Amino acid sequence: MPAPCDTLILFAHGARDPEWRVPVDALAALLRAAMPDARIDVAFLEFMTPGLPQVLEAAAAAGAGRVAIAPLFWAEGGHLKRELPELIEAAQARHPALRIERWPVLGASAEVLGALTDVYRIRWREAAGG
Repeated sequence: MPAPCDTLILFAHGARDPEWRVPVDALAALLRAAMPDARIDVAFLEFMTPGLPQVLEAAAAAGAGRVAIAPLFWAEGGHLKRELPELIEAAQARHPALRIERWPVLGASAEVLGALTDVYRIRWREAAGG
């Protein structure tokens, strides 16, 4: 069982519009309720706070032995191929005992694709009146 300070970080791009983060915060709240044995944090790449370096520092300061970063991105792109590894490498250099995992993007998940298929199939049927 993970230690209560072990952390799952939902890592999102961020936007200038403050409403953009509403679903990210909603997912974090759902995960906190579903995973009381883990610390759930949100971090952003740009435009919004907190940034990933700050959240990783907070996790280390809280005594986390393990941090999992869940990119809330649809697909791999420049941010995840270049910037995220640099951020992880910098944090790992500051906290060598911290185990930092990087999870796959959402579009790489058969479960996410299956859930979206179900949602869109249901909406298609509802829109057609049946």
